[in-house]
Amino acid sequence: MTKWALVTGGAKRIGQAIVLALHDKGFNIVLHYNGSEVEAISLAEKLNLVRANSCQTVKADLADEPGIDTLIRHINVHRLPLGVLVNNASLFTPDNNLSDWSSSQRLLNLNLLSPYLLATALGDNLASNQGCVINLVDIHGERPLKHHGLYSISKAGLQMATRALAQELAPKIRVNGISPGAILWPSKSDQAAIAKVTQAIPLQRAGGPKDIANTVCFILDSPYLNGQVIAIDGGRSATGYTGADG
Repeated sequence: MTKWALVTGGAKRIGQAIVLALHDKGFNIVLHYNGSEVEAISLAEKLNLVRANSCQTVKADLADEPGIDTLIRHINVHRLPLGVLVNNASLFTPDNNLSDWSSSQRLLNLNLLSPYLLATALGDNLASNQGCVINLVDIHGERPLKHHGLYSISKAGLQMATRALAQELAPKIRVNGISPGAILWPSKSDQAAIAKVTQAIPLQRAGGPKDIANTVCFILDSPYLNGQVIAIDGGRSATGYTGADG
């Protein structure tokens, strides 16, 4: 029986790299997206050419309850045996763009509550398949990023949720996290700031989406690994960093 992997925010960037790696590993894919419809459909078409009917797409806004329910219902209605849940969808927004209660709540819902609710709601399915949950956290869940306080708080909460779920969902489900460091910057990032951060990394270079995808595969291949959050950051968090504007 072929197992399925649900990857939230899987249409592009890190999510796309994870989708490709899991598909290569033999999983069928439920590719969740919200705004990136063109990219999601294109990726699904490519995967289905490689292996027929091996990728399904689901559009849902995971910052609200109906969107979360839509994704859960898709898995249940189609009776997909879920072997992996990768909570990758995230909102990276500076504090000055979070102008009111509603926008602040959306960030917390998407970054923290939706991963927790998806893991618990799909728990029976995952347990039946000795499944694994992998949460994409952030090194700024340990040390806050300047001007991104609420984002940092949400990722700190997700780190704790990862450890809590590793206890609550055991022994049939493993839950781990990955904390990316300097992997991808927003498209309008300042080049001088990027160079400053890169120079402070022991490996003196940024990583790439494939580094995260490789770590997803490592977690899946490590059956005694549970409740851990692995930093993929070139040594940045091991040696210290200020977090300011980084």
